[in-house]
Amino acid sequence: MISWATDVIDAIGLIGVALLIALESVFPPIPSELVLLLTGFNVSTGRFDLLSAILAATVGSLLGAYILYFFGRWIGEERQEQFLAWSGKWLGLKRADVDKAFAWFARHGDVAVFIGRFVPIVRSLVSIPAGGERMNLAHFTVFTALGSLAWNAIWITIGWRLGDNWERAERWSELFELALLAVMAVGGIVWLVRRRQSARSEGV
Repeated sequence: MISWATDVIDAIGLIGVALLIALESVFPPIPSELVLLLTGFNVSTGRFDLLSAILAATVGSLLGAYILYFFGRWIGEERQEQFLAWSGKWLGLKRADVDKAFAWFARHGDVAVFIGRFVPIVRSLVSIPAGGERMNLAHFTVFTALGSLAWNAIWITIGWRLGDNWERAERWSELFELALLAVMAVGGIVWLVRRRQSARSEGV
C-alpha cells in the first residue's frame, strides 16, 4: 500500500493526493492516515507546500464524500431504513429504533457529519444517510470540509514534522483507530443491553 501510494504521488503530485483521499473516502480499507503522513513527508522535503497539501487532501475528501452522498440520495431514506430494520433484527433492534436513529440524524446531521470525519469507517459511511435524508448540500459541504480539513491538517502536519521517520506514526494511527473502534463497540454493546433490558421491563 505504501509503495502504491508513493508511486501515485510521485507520478502526479497533489492531484495524486486528492485522488487517493477520494478513493479512501469511498473505500474505507484504504488508510487515509498513511496517505496523509506520506503527503506530510513530501512537505518536509520541500516538494509540496503545507497549505497546498492540506487543501488538496480536503478537495479529495469532498469528492469522495459527494460520491457517497449522491449514492445515498439515489438509494433513498426508505430503502436505507428497510435495510437497517431488516439487518437490525439480528441485533435486537426494532423498526422504531431505526426510525429514531434517522430522526436523530435529521435533527443533528450537521454535527454527525462533522464528528464522523474523525471516526474510522464512519467518516466514509456517514455521507450515505446524509444523502438519504437529502441533507442540505451546502451544509453537507461545509461540515464535511471543516471536519476533513481538521483531520487532514493533523496527519499531514505530523508527517511533515517527522520527516524521514513518518512511517513511525502509521503505527500510532493503527492504535488510535483500534482504540476508537473499541470504544464504539463497547458503547454499542452497552446500548443494546440497555435496549433489551428496557424491552423486557416493558413486557413485564
